Amino acid sequence: MREFIVEADGGSRGNPGPAGYGSVVIDATTGETLRETAEYIGVATNNVAEYKGLVAGLKAAHDLDPAASVHVRMDSKLVVEQMSGRWKIKHPDMKPLAAEAARIYPASQVTYEWIPREKNKHADRLANEAMDAGKRGERWVASDSTAELDARAVSGAEADVRAAGNVAEQAPPVGWAAPADLGAPATFVLLRHGETALTPQKRFSGSGGTDPSLSDVGREQAERAAAAFAARGTIQAVVSSPLKRCQETARAVAARIGLDVRIEDGLRETDFGAWEGLTFGEVRERQPQELNAWLASPDAAPPGGESFAAVAERVSAARERLVAEYAGRTVLLVTHVTPIKTLVRLALGAPPESLFRMELSAASVSAVAYYGDGNASVRLLNDTSHLR
Repeated sequence: MREFIVEADGGSRGNPGPAGYGSVVIDATTGETLRETAEYIGVATNNVAEYKGLVAGLKAAHDLDPAASVHVRMDSKLVVEQMSGRWKIKHPDMKPLAAEAARIYPASQVTYEWIPREKNKHADRLANEAMDAGKRGERWVASDSTAELDARAVSGAEADVRAAGNVAEQAPPVGWAAPADLGAPATFVLLRHGETALTPQKRFSGSGGTDPSLSDVGREQAERAAAAFAARGTIQAVVSSPLKRCQETARAVAARIGLDVRIEDGLRETDFGAWEGLTFGEVRERQPQELNAWLASPDAAPPGGESFAAVAERVSAARERLVAEYAGRTVLLVTHVTPIKTLVRLALGAPPESLFRMELSAASVSAVAYYGDGNASVRLLNDTSHLR
């Protein structure tokens, strides 16, 4: 039985915007490129373009040998996980494309693998050639393509850089030991919920108050965040605080990328007790001594509320559960100001007072990666570029 590798990609300049796909069929034994295909498809999303690239690649392989075994490699986690049967397909634009891809070969003849984008350069360049041709009002023509040459040139340059870097590694110093391979980290993408009516007024809004829903502005922010995550295609699970504003934000993202929302109680906001619904100034006026004590110590709590130390304890417990469950995966946690700041603070090993020195806007994105040796790395804080 012949063995083929199909590498496919798709892109959209605007998501949705002018879109195209590219795919290549490779002989798994010799590495020879057997077939290239690409097409400009008009206005579409990234995910639709990626699925169309998959369909075209499988059809090209089938034309060459319908009895071959096919190993598909793509940098779209969404497509790979959905076609592998591990993620549900909910988006109406994806279902018919996934069904079409599944009909081309029997499931027993096709396997799927996610690869980093830098290893999918050939298909990526084909997709960009197709989009460039569409911009000129032309069709992509295989005989004019330089995608394979371009991809090889970049790979060769990278190999040269790696080889140069390895020179120093050929003679390690005495006592040197190679670090352990910790594997891929569990990456938590931390999304603060969108605005509620209380957000612009800067009122205390925790888990002991009225549990407000998103405002119109908040719903728009959630949709913008959802579009950004759908375009990236890296989220593998969605976990939310139980409060309404987070669930509404999480559902907007999950609906766009075809995932379910899991609720984690440990991600709920601080219970601000008697201060719920008040502004900082109102609390300062009514309970100055209690406020000063709260600002001075993480063990102090608002009257009838929860201390930051208690919040840190439950957030840490939730973090440990989620890191163990989602090792090596990228998970969206939709939560609140205090849990996000707490996760960042703990990752940095910063003191409790650092909670008052971080700014987190509504619907902002932060990220922390957790490694197998217990270390963590803060990768992003308070990014709001997707809202502009």
